[in-house]
Amino acid sequence: MRKVKLALMALIALLIFSFLHYTLPQRDIVRVTNTEVRRVDFGSNSIFWAAADTGTATQANRDVRFIEAFYPNGKPMVFRNEDTGWGWPPYFKLDSSNLQAEARDFVSTKEAPQWVAISHYGWRNEYFTIYPNAVGVKPVAGPDVVLVPWLNIVILVLLALGLLLVVRMWMQFRERMIDPLVDNASAAMAGAEDRASGVWSRFVRWLGTWKGKPRK
Repeated sequence: MRKVKLALMALIALLIFSFLHYTLPQRDIVRVTNTEVRRVDFGSNSIFWAAADTGTATQANRDVRFIEAFYPNGKPMVFRNEDTGWGWPPYFKLDSSNLQAEARDFVSTKEAPQWVAISHYGWRNEYFTIYPNAVGVKPVAGPDVVLVPWLNIVILVLLALGLLLVVRMWMQFRERMIDPLVDNASAAMAGAEDRASGVWSRFVRWLGTWKGKPRK
């Protein structure tokens, strides 16, 4: 039973970590090499794509903006650039076209690189054709700039405080409401067992009076 509980807790922790890792903003320092628009037919991976631009019709396929880039180590990276609108995750991104123009303005070559920090959420997976969604871009001094994720720190601290508050409220509720009920039930069961034991003892003694006396 203990192993089952530990496995369940580990699964819940993994799901929470995956949800936060996908949803919280991340920033990558890259060199933008190209921006383009592609026609995308959505399939089984449609859950990892955002909705159509705010104010446009939703269709089975549509044009999606992409930002192509390279990390300082030479590894390629491709970001999609879609509105999130008023849905989830709550980035309220409504300016995909503006972001595309900004990214296009930062296009540079390997010989004369312009390093930028692209803020995004989501994952990149080549096997399932999943791209992270860019939500912002800004220039940085170089590829070795250290970016402190202050927003993520604040969000995680608030979540931790909220979790502690919920745990504290549950402990107080259990101490005030559940534990007394359990104690009363345990006392009632113990009293019932004592009464049953007393009745059985009297019954056994009564049976003993029916035994014949030993002959001399």
